[in-house]
Amino acid sequence: MPRTPVYFLSHGGPNIIEDYDHPAYTKLQEIGKEITQKVKPKAVVVFSAHWQASRNTIEVNTAEQLPLIYDFYQFPAHYYKLKYPNTGSKEVSSRVLGALKEAGIDAKGVPRGLDHGVFAPFTVAFNPESNPLNVPLVQVSLFDSDDADQHYRLGVAMQGLRDEGILVIVSGMAVHNLRDMWKAMQRPAPMPYTLSFDAALKEAAEQQPENRQKAMADLLRRSDARQAHPSFEHLLPIHIGAGAAGSDIGKQLWTLPQGSMSWAQYRFGEVGNVTA
Repeated sequence: MPRTPVYFLSHGGPNIIEDYDHPAYTKLQEIGKEITQKVKPKAVVVFSAHWQASRNTIEVNTAEQLPLIYDFYQFPAHYYKLKYPNTGSKEVSSRVLGALKEAGIDAKGVPRGLDHGVFAPFTVAFNPESNPLNVPLVQVSLFDSDDADQHYRLGVAMQGLRDEGILVIVSGMAVHNLRDMWKAMQRPAPMPYTLSFDAALKEAAEQQPENRQKAMADLLRRSDARQAHPSFEHLLPIHIGAGAAGSDIGKQLWTLPQGSMSWAQYRFGEVGNVTA
């Protein structure tokens, strides 16, 4: 069975669902078509920046169907009525919990809806009418910590799922500073830290696998790290993705530094790789 690749999606806010002219909208659509038409996963396991469980315990969604979580504020009323068709899987969530247990990671199953870090980019990438995903979808939390290696090891625990036709997607933002967003919008160019951190993330993610974990951890110690990410929850998903990649190489598919944000999208591994 071909080993599935791993994707990191910079997801933006829920407004990306209707921001048809934004370049990231088109790029997410392209990635979605690659997944449905070429990868063709049996199921998807997704990690979002918007679900942190506790410092040492991971939570796995065991519900087969629950309403979406509208975890955003001061948006027009219709955003709180958005729908994204999705169905969970007891079998897949059990497989995830088993893999975490095998790796010595404390985990528990909980019923939970999908937050906008999942349903916003998925609505664009897997448009229910033009490019539906039509496979079970199980969301998994991050740790509530800033420990890069802890999240990398979480990804390592997911490696085996890829050999079973299960696709791992991690969702965050390559650069994410909401505090500077309005100030940055007044500038003709991206914030200096947006450019420098975006370039550093690419260099780290594209390292050879034997050097990648250290390079990814070093990102959090950079002098511009807390400017690019005042809190690290939008960065740590790519550490999970890099861990899940195993011996596969990371590749930046596309980037757009914009103000105090970066929309970089990554894939670890090639489409159609066969497990050794």
